[in-house]
Amino acid sequence: MTQESWMEGTLAAPLLGAVLALIAGRSAASAIGILTALVGSAASIGLAFAVSRGGSFRYAVGGWGAPLGIDLRVDALAAVMLAMTGVVGLCISVYAVGYFRGKEAEAASSRTNTGPAWLFWPMWLMLWGGMNALYLSGDLFNIYVALEVVGISGIGLIALAGGSAIAAALRYLLLGLAGSLLYIVGVELLYAGYATLDLEQLRQRIDAQPSTWLAAALMTAGLLAKSALFPLHFWLPPAHGHALAPVSAALSALVVKTGFYLLVRLWLDVFAALGTEHVTTFLGALGAAAVLWGGVQALQQERLKMMVAYSTVAQIGYLFMLFPLASMSGSLTGALLLAVSHAMSKAALFMCAGSVLAVYGHDRIQSLQGFGALMPMTAAAFALSSISLIGLPPSGGFAGKWMLLSAALAGGAWWWAAIIVLGGLLTAAYLLRVLAFAFLEPVVASSTRAPRAMELTSLILAGMAIAMNFALLPLHDLLHAGGAR
Repeated sequence: MTQESWMEGTLAAPLLGAVLALIAGRSAASAIGILTALVGSAASIGLAFAVSRGGSFRYAVGGWGAPLGIDLRVDALAAVMLAMTGVVGLCISVYAVGYFRGKEAEAASSRTNTGPAWLFWPMWLMLWGGMNALYLSGDLFNIYVALEVVGISGIGLIALAGGSAIAAALRYLLLGLAGSLLYIVGVELLYAGYATLDLEQLRQRIDAQPSTWLAAALMTAGLLAKSALFPLHFWLPPAHGHALAPVSAALSALVVKTGFYLLVRLWLDVFAALGTEHVTTFLGALGAAAVLWGGVQALQQERLKMMVAYSTVAQIGYLFMLFPLASMSGSLTGALLLAVSHAMSKAALFMCAGSVLAVYGHDRIQSLQGFGALMPMTAAAFALSSISLIGLPPSGGFAGKWMLLSAALAGGAWWWAAIIVLGGLLTAAYLLRVLAFAFLEPVVASSTRAPRAMELTSLILAGMAIAMNFALLPLHDLLHAGGAR
């Protein structure tokens, strides 16, 4: 297949699957969802291999290139994010099948109504398609459209849980609208100044005039809100903590990284000519604050899902520490490896929380005594995910944090290195606190078992987070061959 064919498959598969799942309704939505996930995952991995062999490339939709038409583009950075979305998205889809079957069985036994649970599939596939479109877009307006697709789909997925999740979804909606407004006003200012929204053309024309700085500030503020970076993180814990388990996994593992990706694309590429030292230091400082604040808050949580949600606030902070270290060798490779490892391990942790809820009926940490004996696969998945998040060898999290730590020390920035180490200690404190309950004697025996697909999927993802340690050299080669600009 050609590069263009892989790109078309990556973009078209989830969007077409979302439409078909909505038309099919309850009877076939899950089957269409799984088939779409398989095709979309294969296409994204195929596209990454195409970039590793042939480098970055552009595709003019309909034969009309920028600035008159729409250009899709993919380089190594986009290819990594697409492949991450494909692999983790496939696992979330498999997990969702077992999760909703368990919900249906529970509802049948209690003679209650599960509601429109099948709507998960069209909204989830639309979310997936929006993320792929965002990574492939070559201009700022189409990125805005993709951001809106991601945001609206995410809000609908959160609201599926009902109850307190409705309020969390509304908070997400309001902040998302504010972030989108700031972003699109910045885009309009750039278009007024440079008569183009194409990323490559903007990079060549940009200069440090006041309107450009204003546009950059507005767009950055909007994307920081969507990334849930401290102190704009307040919407994330309620949204992720109250959503259905597969939704929490998707939001935490994948959606929050879209804002990070765009900020990397803007400040390390398009706005590079502005002279960005103070901006990158500011973004790194926010990241450092997120690592500490999120870790302290996670340590204080009494519910497992809320603990994992606050952990996301902390772990996103590590990624933003790339900005002040970007000039150091290996920092981009380390940050991307950390992002992929985080996606796998964080999705696995939310899957584990969903399995715990299925067995115990709650996720209160103090009442999970002996869950290792009742749920050995889930406990193993939680332990492996914890190893990667803490940054212990031989995990992908260790390799990513080690490269960022090495970059900080090589540049004499010991304070960034200290934050990385201290954040790892906080991560160990709140995750090992949960794991300690796994090895205690169960207080009561439970005849309820989580569906095997749920436990197995979380274990596979956690194992992949460990195995990402061996992806360091291939990732470095991909970034070198694919021109991550």
